[in-house]
Amino acid sequence: MTQAEPLSSLNPAVGKIRDLVAGMAEALVDYPDRVTVEAIIEPNSTILRLRVAPSDIGKVIGKQGRTARSMRTILSAASMKLQHRFALDIVEEDAVVGTDPGEPETAE
Repeated sequence: MTQAEPLSSLNPAVGKIRDLVAGMAEALVDYPDRVTVEAIIEPNSTILRLRVAPSDIGKVIGKQGRTARSMRTILSAASMKLQHRFALDIVEEDAVVGTDPGEPETAE
């Protein structure tokens, strides 16, 4: 079994993954200057919160969630290479889209 990388060695990787998600989102939306990606780093995973303008939320999610699912698939492939789990939450203002209402919110 391999050891997990120390958290400090993941910081450059988290930045690259954050830029990847931001770049994909900026290519899809009408207001790319309002795209932000926040990384919440935990020991075993990193949650990426993607925030876009309210009028752009549909463009990022896509029909039946296909665009969001595709972004998560690309994120999963990059996660495998880095041996660190990444999760993508798409956020409109203060609401989290695509999470189970029964799940507790992740504290920031």
